Amino acid sequence: MSARVLLLGGTGDALRIARALGPEHVYSLAGLGRVPADLGCAVRVGGFGGAQGLADYLADEDIDIVLDATHPYAAQISANAARACEQAKVPYWALRRAPWQPQPGDDWLWVDDWAGVVEAITPYTRVLFTLGREPLAHLHDVPVHQHWTVRCLDAHPGHARAQVIDARGPFTDEGERALFETGRYDVIVSKNSGGAATEAKLGVAREMGLPVVMVRRPALPPAQREFASVQDVLDALADLTQRNIDA
Repeated sequence: MSARVLLLGGTGDALRIARALGPEHVYSLAGLGRVPADLGCAVRVGGFGGAQGLADYLADEDIDIVLDATHPYAAQISANAARACEQAKVPYWALRRAPWQPQPGDDWLWVDDWAGVVEAITPYTRVLFTLGREPLAHLHDVPVHQHWTVRCLDAHPGHARAQVIDARGPFTDEGERALFETGRYDVIVSKNSGGAATEAKLGVAREMGLPVVMVRRPALPPAQREFASVQDVLDALADLTQRNIDA
């Protein structure tokens, strides 16, 4: 019998992994995005109730491995997963996408949190946020001298000084260039998510001489096995399956 994997997802990388999983495995989503309809594995939507709830789930469902492919900024989910695995004596694996590194010509302003973002963008007037949904909670705080554009997965009405663009990557150089020119932005705000799907904005910002306010990654718990790419994960899962067949 093959090892049963619980895949913690919600990212494009996680979806690629989920598409390679068979029916004995489980793909877990927090419920904030669309649920894919083309998967061969089981899909679970919703939270577990913290680390203890997840530990109970692992025991009840006979999960053999937890594979954390959540967003690099989903620090609480990863911390809960690591604690639950330790309690349930289940291996904790994690896909840890490499962060972006500044290139010659980049003007990155490093911050740690939302308060740092707000302080860093104070001198600017036209701000493009690519942080996900977090700025939506602050649309009533847009300073009178600024106009915000928030690009995220959620549709939102915005208001006179805040536009919301609901869009999903991958994004191209051409598309980002057109967006930046139309919006006349003077600063970009980003998480250091890594990966190719949303990296084009950084190259276009470099090309146009725009500063990027970059939010540092949170600390994540260590895993028994850490993978740098989706292919590395798929190779490890294939090797695990083969060893189970040979056993």
